[in-house]
Amino acid sequence: MLFAERRRHLALGMTEARRRLGRRITTLAMQRCRLGLDVPERLIVAPTDLRAIDPFIAEEILSGRFPLAGKLLETEGESPFLVAAPSRAFAERLHSFAWLRHMRALRNAEARARARAIATSWMNLHQKRLSGTAWQPHVTAERMIAWLSHSPVLLQGAEGSFYRRFMKSLAVQRFYLHKVISTLPEGETRLRIRIALAMASLAMPSGDKLIRREGVKLDQELERQILADGGHVSRNPRTMLELLLDLLPLRQTYINLGHDVPAKLIPAIDRIYPALRFFRHQDGDLALFNGATATPATELMSVLRYDETAGKPFKALPHSQYHRLTAGETTILVDTGTPQSADLSAGAHAGCLSFEMSAGRSRFIVNAGAPKFADAKLRLLSRATATHSTVTLGETSSQRILQSTFLGPLMASGIGAVTATRWEDAYGNDWLKASHDGYVEAFGYVHQREIGLAAKGDKIKGHDHFFVPDESGKAKHGRRVTGTARFHIHPNVGLKRIHDDLIAMATPGGDTWLFSAPGQRVEIEEDVFFADVSGIRASRQLVIAFSLPETVDLRWMLKQQL
Repeated sequence: MLFAERRRHLALGMTEARRRLGRRITTLAMQRCRLGLDVPERLIVAPTDLRAIDPFIAEEILSGRFPLAGKLLETEGESPFLVAAPSRAFAERLHSFAWLRHMRALRNAEARARARAIATSWMNLHQKRLSGTAWQPHVTAERMIAWLSHSPVLLQGAEGSFYRRFMKSLAVQRFYLHKVISTLPEGETRLRIRIALAMASLAMPSGDKLIRREGVKLDQELERQILADGGHVSRNPRTMLELLLDLLPLRQTYINLGHDVPAKLIPAIDRIYPALRFFRHQDGDLALFNGATATPATELMSVLRYDETAGKPFKALPHSQYHRLTAGETTILVDTGTPQSADLSAGAHAGCLSFEMSAGRSRFIVNAGAPKFADAKLRLLSRATATHSTVTLGETSSQRILQSTFLGPLMASGIGAVTATRWEDAYGNDWLKASHDGYVEAFGYVHQREIGLAAKGDKIKGHDHFFVPDESGKAKHGRRVTGTARFHIHPNVGLKRIHDDLIAMATPGGDTWLFSAPGQRVEIEEDVFFADVSGIRASRQLVIAFSLPETVDLRWMLKQQL
């Protein structure tokens, strides 16, 4: 097994080396040929941006303070690109120019002049050096979309010399993205680039042939990344929202200009909407699986108001590998999958068999989620099995994450097979039984989790079972090991102990559920919630410790208190 893993890592390393060499060659080639680029004289349209704007951020930027990525940078009159960025995430947000949308809120010449001055500084410092944070492919794609969408902020009242420099920079960025995309691994960045290039073909004067070609390439990437059930290949619910925020304006731009909409664009949008609703809890927020973080209500609502698919959420997303159990006002979402490839594991979480539960207008049991802006250490911590509402054995994750400087944080080993079965019993109760083999290699046990939701939605039964596979040949006996079942509680929910095995969970609005684990001691421990809109927040968790092979069955229950 160790030899096979090393061989796999070597193959991944060679693939990444070829990609990096390709990007380097692309950069060097562009240095020679960009002088001959065809630079359009003007822009035809500024696509809409559906993201929320904040006049406070605009006022801060006007005053020389940049509140981005959870940090504040004081420039004291300097260009923000000449001052050391407080974090990598901050630098990416600054170079992406996504903050331009906030400048629209001021609607005055001073704000537009300030935005032009910052853009001029960027062009002076980074236009010729196609390297560093400024030219990371995903940052470049976001910047192109931002410059096109908010071109009126930059161009209204601008002198002709700025307009020409601006158009030349857009031409260079478009050419760079066109060349670099073939050197990138599969994932969201490739689709973001295709969106940016399709948007550029519409906003910048282009022939019908180019517009059709970019549309076809966008179609191909949509087919690769948007699964048949509407989920994204990353298995991150938040990614679908982010993509819709760009796909919807792109669709409308095609329509407004009278161009044929790419054949796969509208069907892809129509597939994404039901999947997005699938991940919505009763309080309207998205579930926290596989890198999902806080979701501003304004962004979600700005997208959902264009939803024409209607209908109830599906019971399962078979291609994305998630299940949803719903009855009454109670919803349970369960992760029953793993990353689809090594490339797509770079942001995935080791949360197989974790679940979230909401009732009424409140989330009760959640995963800790991903921090929106944090250092590599915290991001890695958020991906561990222990930050998810499931079971860990030996305080290890069900999938090991390889933290490699060269390859990045990829899933290295762990789960090889996941099974899931769904049924409804004679009383109308909804049941899900799923298992994974992530602990077989290390400890000899398969983890099987069974969750049942009562037809009225007022009771949930859970059963975690551990057994030694007798036919796989992977293990003949299980090792002695400690286990920990964790149930992460949303920060807005209060906890009160009633008995050793009985805990009351109550919301500020008075909704109460009782958590019990017969025969077990349920501990209340301190916890961290990574995915709050205000940042990382303290919370609490329910913890049940047990030992294998003494305890192979762990039963627990949630019951609504009326």
